[in-house]
Amino acid sequence: MDKVAVLIPCYNEAKTIRKVIEDFSKVIPEKGSAIYVYDNNSTDDTAKIAADAGAIVRKEYQQGKGNVIRRMFREIDAECYIMVDGDDTYPAECAPEMIQKVLDRKVDMVVGDRLSSTYFTENKRPFHNFGNSLVRKSINVLFKSDIKDIMTGYRAFSYQFVKSFPVLSHGFEIETEMSIHAIDKNMLLDNVIIDYRDRPEGSESKLNTYSDGFKVLRTILKLFRNYKPLAFFNIFSVLLLILAFIFFIPILVTFIQTGLVPNFPTLIVCGFAVMAAILSFFSGLILQTMVQKNRQDFEMQLIQIEERYKSLADK
Repeated sequence: MDKVAVLIPCYNEAKTIRKVIEDFSKVIPEKGSAIYVYDNNSTDDTAKIAADAGAIVRKEYQQGKGNVIRRMFREIDAECYIMVDGDDTYPAECAPEMIQKVLDRKVDMVVGDRLSSTYFTENKRPFHNFGNSLVRKSINVLFKSDIKDIMTGYRAFSYQFVKSFPVLSHGFEIETEMSIHAIDKNMLLDNVIIDYRDRPEGSESKLNTYSDGFKVLRTILKLFRNYKPLAFFNIFSVLLLILAFIFFIPILVTFIQTGLVPNFPTLIVCGFAVMAAILSFFSGLILQTMVQKNRQDFEMQLIQIEERYKSLADK
């Protein structure tokens, strides 16, 4: 088991990967630590440059950042994990503080917070600032949290987080999935403010503002449904009830005034809307019970992971 494992998912980062490896080599503890570069089908010399710089280079042939992270988390055992992009936008100097929070304070996930520092001035890509703010506010409102930066690629993790996190996303939605998982499972989170710097000239981002942005928002909605089904289905239940009553009130007023019901089709639709609202409510209630049972099972799973961690640490 490594003391600290630096995980760098890479796709065509030949221009910056050597500097990233050298910067992290200077700041992480040398004994028992390692830097892993997972090459995701790069067409340039990323893998060769990373190996020459002293990193352990492995391949992930299934395209997408989420797929790379899944492979990393499966294969590597460490007391503390540092995940960072290979584009030289994150400062290695913040890594010791993040490591200290994981190893000494038992924090499960440390978030490298760009948005409280230099991100909005350094980032030159259009609509990225708006997208990051929208995603952060959406998650903090829906999940009642206070994470400062949802989309950052610079994070530190505990062994317990890495081995209990089910990676389902394939691409850049992975950061959103990590954040929501940590919030829902009541894991200890912390933020470290970092100085973000934009990509150097000649280095291109693989993140598509629009298509990947919509994927992230879709992931938030999907995870909100999965993790908080009662709240999710109650929204539909309330909307259906409001709709039913809006159309039912004129019918009721007419009936009180004349004793007649002139719009039977509307009345029938109102009845079906109320029934649908009731079904939506009880669907959410049943699913919420299942989610609660899954949380209880997760706590037992954490105990097993902790026992495995101690056995590996003793070897």
